[in-house]
Amino acid sequence: MRFSTVSGALLGAAAAAHAASSSLPAVSVTGSKFFNEDGSQFYIKGVAYQLSQSDPLLDGDQCTRDATLMKTLGTNTIRVYHVDPTKDHTSCMDAFASAGIYVLIDLDTFDTYIMDPTMTAPSWTGLQYARYAGVMDAFASYTNVLGFFVGNEVIAVVNQSIAAPYIKAAAHDMKAYRDSKNYRKFPIGYSAADIAELRPMLQDYLTCGGDEADNVDFFSLNSYEWCDPNTYVGSGYQNLENMAGDFPVPIFFSETGCNVPGPRLFADQAAILGPDMDGDWSGAIIYEWIQEANNYGLITYGDGAAKDDTPRSGTPVPITPDFANLKSQWATLSPTGVKSADYNTKTISTRSCPASTAGGWEVDGNVAIPTLGSAGLSSAANAPSGTFAITAAATNQGDVTTTSNTKATGTATGGGSSSSGTASGAGASASAKSSAASLKSLSVFNREFTAAGAALVGVMMVFTLWL
Repeated sequence: MRFSTVSGALLGAAAAAHAASSSLPAVSVTGSKFFNEDGSQFYIKGVAYQLSQSDPLLDGDQCTRDATLMKTLGTNTIRVYHVDPTKDHTSCMDAFASAGIYVLIDLDTFDTYIMDPTMTAPSWTGLQYARYAGVMDAFASYTNVLGFFVGNEVIAVVNQSIAAPYIKAAAHDMKAYRDSKNYRKFPIGYSAADIAELRPMLQDYLTCGGDEADNVDFFSLNSYEWCDPNTYVGSGYQNLENMAGDFPVPIFFSETGCNVPGPRLFADQAAILGPDMDGDWSGAIIYEWIQEANNYGLITYGDGAAKDDTPRSGTPVPITPDFANLKSQWATLSPTGVKSADYNTKTISTRSCPASTAGGWEVDGNVAIPTLGSAGLSSAANAPSGTFAITAAATNQGDVTTTSNTKATGTATGGGSSSSGTASGAGASASAKSSAASLKSLSVFNREFTAAGAALVGVMMVFTLWL
């Protein structure tokens, strides 16, 4: 639904008026680390949380029930994929804050993706800008907002790397919007699909060029490489760590938790939150809280009979033994990291902008990121806070879209994608890609995330050996 009507604007204004800051001290970013207010390093122990199609943060009673159980699990963060910025989220945000839980929120909505499988080319438009800004406005006052994602798996297959400048453009514009509104410096980053041919180039590109204003504030990865039983070396995690050494911004797993063969042991948490990786990585988000047809849930409600495309509610009941296995892992993992006062940001690296590669990374060096024209940007920026009040004309002013298949070389006007390309890693086959497409329908409310492609675990096991 497009909230460009007067009623939508009024709802947004009402939501903004009722929004109240949560009581949990804000987490900040310095260099490649998250830090608590007391100067201790913050590590994510997170769970993906989406109970309804548009927004899981509206029912305060349900959030309280879930937050209470999450606290016993050891959770300190949830990730939410879709929210409705016209609604009041105070009761849920306060419920999670009371349980010591922070929230990471995706800024995109169902019709504002920078790139998705239905699109022939990436885009970053005045309408998208306004919608993203509306979500930010709705949550900016809550101190337990850990940060925002400008996209989730925008680049989903190998031949979509041309979308990378658009991810960077969205991050640049949302950071500028944040600062123009005098919001606190909550970080704005990206959640990437784990595509072996693109992963190192993408994480470097989004943090290269030397202009902090153009770069993401954090980089995160949706990865299901570690399927129990496995090891730090055998899973490919050692390679992930090698590519993350001295990374310039926080890096963490925005989805993980392979469920093949099952039950899940979550042994990878000891690597992520232990001495193998905790010097560079900032934790992980487990996919996911509720049980769905794809069998990644940690809990179920009642008899679990609700369908994936309907809102879920009730008393959360832990799934055995997965819930207990994760709880046991997290209970033994309390990395201390470094104190902010002792942290030397000079140790982090400055990433070089990657050159294009044949049949892989298509962005050649530090290309100019797309920019919204002054008409489109001003129309969006002048929309009332917390609303989607942008004129229809603005959606066609200053929009940056691509329709050609030209490789980007020094500009960001080329792009495009086709339906071909591997789903993940060198071992992906045509049958695996077909499997990924069918499994996507198992994801709750058709949102975009790797767990849909994560059920490609057979592919991932081959991919792991390839690494």
